[in-house]
Amino acid sequence: MSHATTAALPAAKPETKPLTSRAFEVVVAPDRVRVAQIRRITVAFMLLWDVPDPLAEDVQLAVSELVTNAVEHGHGSVGLRVRNTGSELSLEVTDRNPAPARLRTVEDDDVCGRGLFLVAALSKEWGISDDGMTTWCTFRLPTGRP
Repeated sequence: MSHATTAALPAAKPETKPLTSRAFEVVVAPDRVRVAQIRRITVAFMLLWDVPDPLAEDVQLAVSELVTNAVEHGHGSVGLRVRNTGSELSLEVTDRNPAPARLRTVEDDDVCGRGLFLVAALSKEWGISDDGMTTWCTFRLPTGRP
């Protein structure tokens, strides 16, 4: 006697977005070539987190300016930490120089010195840690974004 058995196929799972990290951290040697590498890593995470283009471009520029400052004026390794809380993105750039970054007054024909001014203009807020070794800024995410 043979018994036929039938097995029900499992129900298809609804498509879900893969779980992604809500933060990343990079530490590099203080070399100008690392600025472009860190910028590319940041762009990849902005795409992964579905950050809209205009905001992603502002974040990319802030990362570039803050990391460049740390490479040029800092001491030792340069660290970048980016966190996505769902309502805002925060950037922190750290080096071992206790002299804090500062806004400078520049002349029209100066070719550098506007980095922190750009960060201040583009971000929701910015600041420097009490020990002077971390410069940070935050950006507001549009509502409904992870």
